[in-house]
Amino acid sequence: MKNWQAQPRETVSGAPQVKVRGPLAGAQVGLGWLQTGLRSRGADRASRSRPPMARNPPEGTGPMHVPFGHVVANEKWRGSQLVHGMQGKIKIVFEDGLTPVDFYLSSRSCILYVTEADLVAGNGYRKRLVRVRNSSNLQGIVIVEKTQMSEQYFSAIQKFTVLDLGMVLLPVASQMEASCLIIQLVQEQTKEPRKNPFLSKKRTQVPELSLLRTVQQIPGVGKVKAPLLLQKFPSIQQLSNASIRELEPVVGQAVAQHIQEFFTQPH
Repeated sequence: MKNWQAQPRETVSGAPQVKVRGPLAGAQVGLGWLQTGLRSRGADRASRSRPPMARNPPEGTGPMHVPFGHVVANEKWRGSQLVHGMQGKIKIVFEDGLTPVDFYLSSRSCILYVTEADLVAGNGYRKRLVRVRNSSNLQGIVIVEKTQMSEQYFSAIQKFTVLDLGMVLLPVASQMEASCLIIQLVQEQTKEPRKNPFLSKKRTQVPELSLLRTVQQIPGVGKVKAPLLLQKFPSIQQLSNASIRELEPVVGQAVAQHIQEFFTQPH
């Protein structure tokens, strides 16, 4: 077995260090190396800490810590018209790695934004929606740009989102309109129950408000009949399974037929 020798060696910090020769050649131990390592580790840990925000899980579909009255935005929206419309009205925190989510309203409520370009480009947006829908951690709200150019594609995404996935969908005409909608959704969460017209004894969650808006988009329903329908059929699934006979007492025969056609037409 070969002999080995340890020879003292000075380090930059002035602390003695030992250079090992023999089978362990290259290994260095000493107070100077330990102090340097601890300083480096501490600096790295400090650079990673970002209170009060918590990083999103790698899958991108886990809960996110959202401070009260804030919205957490995907970094890709920085400088956009959508974010510009929200600035000064609610507090915005930008985060990397939020894919597939665009905005977090709360720890478990998020927004998936589908632009006019996304709709025209095809069905690429569907994968994002499915990822969030399959997550047990998140409730997704889908906001879609319904413009003159994308209107012909709107029916397909509406039926895919509402019928196939059971998610709420809110159409907007522009990013500025979307910013107003997001502001309203955030503000509804921050209101006290007695001051919030959407809240009853039990606090209503944001997705419930969005569900109301989704039902309003069904042809013939509108703002007046949507709340009446949700009192009788509190979910999209129940509403889609309702017969004309069950719908008629709530909205009348004509609208009942529109609702059933909406849910039964092939898509």
